[in-house]
Amino acid sequence: MTVYLDNSATTRPCDAAVEAMNQSMREEFYNPSALYTPAMHAERAMENARKTMAAAVGCSPQNVIFTSGGTESDNLAIIGHMQTLHQEGELLYTAAEHAAVKNACKEAERRFSCKAIEIPLTKSGSVDLESFRALLSPKTALICVMQVCNETGVIMPLDEICSLRDQLAPQAAIHVDGVQGFLREPFSFKRYPVQSYAVSGHKIHGPKGVGALCWQNGFRFKAQIVGGGQQGDLRSGTENTVGIAGLKAAIEAYPPDSAKKMLELKKLLVHLLTQSLPETQIVGLPESDPQSAGHILSVAFPPVRAETLLHALEADGIYVGTGSACSSKKGKHSSVLTAMKQPVDIMDGAIRISLCPNNTEEEMRYTAERLTVQVELLRKFMRR
Repeated sequence: MTVYLDNSATTRPCDAAVEAMNQSMREEFYNPSALYTPAMHAERAMENARKTMAAAVGCSPQNVIFTSGGTESDNLAIIGHMQTLHQEGELLYTAAEHAAVKNACKEAERRFSCKAIEIPLTKSGSVDLESFRALLSPKTALICVMQVCNETGVIMPLDEICSLRDQLAPQAAIHVDGVQGFLREPFSFKRYPVQSYAVSGHKIHGPKGVGALCWQNGFRFKAQIVGGGQQGDLRSGTENTVGIAGLKAAIEAYPPDSAKKMLELKKLLVHLLTQSLPETQIVGLPESDPQSAGHILSVAFPPVRAETLLHALEADGIYVGTGSACSSKKGKHSSVLTAMKQPVDIMDGAIRISLCPNNTEEEMRYTAERLTVQVELLRKFMRR
């Protein structure tokens, strides 16, 4: 049996996305900026995709830009917004942020003489709201917070963050990295008074190389890619119509009940693991906490090291991750787990199991069985 449980790194493109991209390449390959009829059809298909994206997050279609993915969307929102300011300000970001956000904040600090400040985390991996409150001031220009932590599955407290912003720094914009939350946890601009939201296609069974930045009216940012003036002169370059077609299809095909299903599978897996391995360590919030996303589980079995366990599971046809896929090869402790003040043996041993709507109960039972066998075997080896 092959069990893919690294869906936070990337997902298998769904059949609907593959079919839509195939049709786009074969029949709608025209440049949407051209003036003849087939090109206008390609443009219309792209605008329909824009409407689909806008409807999914509750904004106007005119407030959607298609990008190359989450990293570009985050950079466009953060650096692009800070570039519009005519005075020095402070840029806050949580210690849980993906490198795409964290490094964009540091780059904005370098370019625009603003001050980038990290917001501490609690031991469970959520935002330390008291520390956040203390950092807010009239100087705060932008607040960056992820919807769901890609390493621990903690759902960040957007309600509280927005409320504190409204009370203490109403002039500040809020940018949400929705890469790990979009379609898996509820989000709408009609629900949360944030200013921008970043999306990546390959996390929701769409293709790699496409994403979107969505925003509320009034949010200002400058283009970071200049050229022919496509997409309202906010993101120049001939649009990736094939990828956009795949993104639209993936959004439409994503099962509406997926969050509930994945949470049930996560709870089953935790139950099975804690039965067979009572010393199982959940990193972050427990699976029963309402702020724990159903599709991500971070777990450790000290003193077994994560990389060793990952390869042992690979031999059984089970694929898991070891934190952020973008930094897992760098051989350093996770900055997120470090900010959570986790013990060294937990940081060395934490694996990330991330689900998708296609995972099954049978796969959870097989994973728990093989995890138990491998952990017990590796512990005996390490004791010697």
